[in-house]
Amino acid sequence: MGRFINPFTDVGFKRIFGQEVNKPLLISFLNSLFAGKKVITDIHFLNKEMLGINVEDRNSIYDVYCTSDTGEHFIVEMQNRNHKNFKNRAVYYVSKAITWQGERGPEWVFDLKAVYGIFFMNFRQKGWEDKLRLEGLVIDPDSHKVLLDTTHYIFLQLPAFQKEESECETDFERWIYVLKNMDTLDRLPFKARMAVFKRLEDIVEIAALSKEDRLRYEESVKVHRDNLAVEAYALETGWEKGHKEGWNEGHKEGWSLGLEVGKTEGERNANLKNAHNLKQLGVSIDIIAQATGLTEEEIKQL
Repeated sequence: MGRFINPFTDVGFKRIFGQEVNKPLLISFLNSLFAGKKVITDIHFLNKEMLGINVEDRNSIYDVYCTSDTGEHFIVEMQNRNHKNFKNRAVYYVSKAITWQGERGPEWVFDLKAVYGIFFMNFRQKGWEDKLRLEGLVIDPDSHKVLLDTTHYIFLQLPAFQKEESECETDFERWIYVLKNMDTLDRLPFKARMAVFKRLEDIVEIAALSKEDRLRYEESVKVHRDNLAVEAYALETGWEKGHKEGWNEGHKEGWSLGLEVGKTEGERNANLKNAHNLKQLGVSIDIIAQATGLTEEEIKQL
């Protein structure tokens, strides 16, 4: 176990972003995310039960719900695994935060405050651009002007962030670097530039945890590793299935052309099947290319 906690665990994520005493950390992150387009000076944590949130897999989705001093709502999630309804789930809970604001009586005239859904994704989403930050708004498809600004979606694909410490140029990139690498670092960087990281270092050092918090953290690490093992098993079984099916198909097609030709074709079909399965599981194109020997263009066409 390293010096600092893993922020991709339930305890780690909540310790950094979900505690009233440490809310300057969340304020700092949100301000770095908006980079001056919005300035948050204070937040108030809300009970997620207000949204009727009943997470179907509490072991892989961790969330924080809060409002700013100007009344805007923020749902901040860390999701470690993809699932087929991930995007719809994001829409659902952002919409719930909109409808929760409704009031009875003739005096209320739909004075809604904006809701921001901020989704840390510890995976790549199939069919999306391979970049760190993707945002969604209601816009006119012709003029590209914003029609409605009450719902904002910000998706952060963490595997797409590949910068080293010295390459980080903005406070937002510094936050992402620290979060992505925290449990492997011997020291937290950027403290001279961002004083909030000194506060962060004080709360994420494992040695500083109380006995009770240490036990809770170790249990959350176990759950996190179990989830990774399940995902690795799914990848492995998908690979084996694709290899077997591809080899059988290629062997049959190539039999009439000779054993060597059949073997070559079988291997290619196996690689195509493997690439298809891995792509369905959200594995990045560059990793699939390395594993199968296929070109990125071939993989994109699957």
